[in-house]
Amino acid sequence: MARIVCIGEGMLELSRREPASRLGYGGDTLNTAIHLARAGHDVAYLTALGVDPFSAELKEQWQAEGVDTGLILTHPTRQAGLYAITTDASGERSFTYWRDTSAAREMFALPGTSRVLAQAEEADLIVFSLITLAILLPEDRAKLLALADRAHMRGGRVAFDGNYRPRLWRSLTETREARDAAIALADIGLPTLEDETRLSGEADAEAVARHWTALGCAETIVKLGAEGCRLPDGTVSAPERVLQPIDTSGAGDAFNAG
Repeated sequence: MARIVCIGEGMLELSRREPASRLGYGGDTLNTAIHLARAGHDVAYLTALGVDPFSAELKEQWQAEGVDTGLILTHPTRQAGLYAITTDASGERSFTYWRDTSAAREMFALPGTSRVLAQAEEADLIVFSLITLAILLPEDRAKLLALADRAHMRGGRVAFDGNYRPRLWRSLTETREARDAAIALADIGLPTLEDETRLSGEADAEAVARHWTALGCAETIVKLGAEGCRLPDGTVSAPERVLQPIDTSGAGDAFNAG
């Protein structure tokens, strides 16, 4: 069975579900890892958590979902990040984050980093996102990109999701440079038209696909929300029916696992 390693930040999730709020977990690449595990794939999650009770509970819950937690590092002084979701009448989300001092931000600067990177390098598929890059210091972004490059050299593949959260970046220039460096290493590109329009101004899926392909991405699938997705051959796969969403949280992450 092919080995998949997803890399990123799993966080505590506070969602408002009337009449009360609910505490769960989420994170873009974590959501993808869980959906892959539910589909029967051999998938591990590479991140860092703390020594606090919430971090321990997160790891237990991910294990229960079938995700291999052997690549999760432990930070001695930091904890898991937290975010809150609010949704409007159409199901669209807005996020509030408490993640500036999360353990995952230093996942590549902890004891054991060399071990987990060496194990991840042997994966058949590595999955990470623009959010993964956003939470890392520049020198640690370089470590992640170097990991993707080494995995390529060993015959593995790389999937990259251009998941854009403006608040995580200092400037558009920094974001574009990090995104383009990752695209150049990706075999499978998973951009969203809305994100690419905000980030680079591309107005349609064809322009997005051209940009990603020109940088070296072999297969680019452009996510179009309710309109479906643009496939690598240029055709658009539209949903058979469009439903009124209650909550769109994790929709693109679940799509990535498919």
